[in-house]
Amino acid sequence: MLGALTLLLVFQLVGEVTARAFALPIPGPVIGMALLFLTLVVRGGAGDDLRQTAGTLLQHLSLLFVPAGTGIVLYGSRIADEWLPLGVALVGSTALAIAVTALVLNALTRRRAAAGIDEERRS
Repeated sequence: MLGALTLLLVFQLVGEVTARAFALPIPGPVIGMALLFLTLVVRGGAGDDLRQTAGTLLQHLSLLFVPAGTGIVLYGSRIADEWLPLGVALVGSTALAIAVTALVLNALTRRRAAAGIDEERRS
């Protein structure tokens, strides 16, 4: 577990250094997550230790929202001042996520149906 946590933190650090070195508008942890994803794709997947550690972290995901909740309380007046753009962004991103999910599900369903038809023809 210690090795997997170290791996996760190293990728976050690399992402943070990359974001600051190149003054990128993308948060460092997002860059680190993308780099970790690419590494796992090249390696062929996560090991058992990393999988178990990530599962444990996901079980306690609600604890990671405490800082976000604190930020909402801290910047409540600013959020109240800019409620319209925030609301539009929230509703728009939710609608976009639902549309993309529906399109992906539709494509996967068609692909699976086509694969099932091919298997029936073979047998």
